[in-house]
Amino acid sequence: MSKVFAFVAEGFEETELIAVIDLLLRAKIDLKTVSVTGNNDVKGSHGIVIKTDLLIEDIDIDSADMLFLPGGIPGTPNLFANKKLTDAIVRFEESGKKLAAICAAPSIFGKLNILEGKEAVVYPGFEDELKGAVVSDKKFITSKNISTGKGMGAAIDLGLELIRVLKGSEEADIIAEKICY
Repeated sequence: MSKVFAFVAEGFEETELIAVIDLLLRAKIDLKTVSVTGNNDVKGSHGIVIKTDLLIEDIDIDSADMLFLPGGIPGTPNLFANKKLTDAIVRFEESGKKLAAICAAPSIFGKLNILEGKEAVVYPGFEDELKGAVVSDKKFITSKNISTGKGMGAAIDLGLELIRVLKGSEEADIIAEKICY
């Protein structure tokens, strides 16, 4: 079974997190939300507080098959400020393990110089931060081991794409049908 860690920082975009993790859970993917704040209760960019499953200091990040980053401001810069997370992202890229981000969060991949020669999307206005990437105008895309989505409006699309990446097209189609997609 695939294991995904979804990382959460103060100011995350609530819909991007919840829509994606909801779909992964429906596909019976082992998913855990992980706070980078030192506290399990994390407030989103619109004031909604979620209770995460784990704290980053208490996990073996490398045990996951995929790392997922929701966007949001100041959520994205707050994720980027966590060295344990950014070091893990680089290790995942170096080993070809799966990474996913939506909205402004793909900019973290650009800042870490792991998008060279890959297609990626990001929230409009952040394209210059996708250093080395071939910037796409699609809503979401998977290029090699990295999946990216444009923003909140692409959250369901990205969630279904991550199911496809982790469990195959048939499972993604089953979940899409169940949610009346």
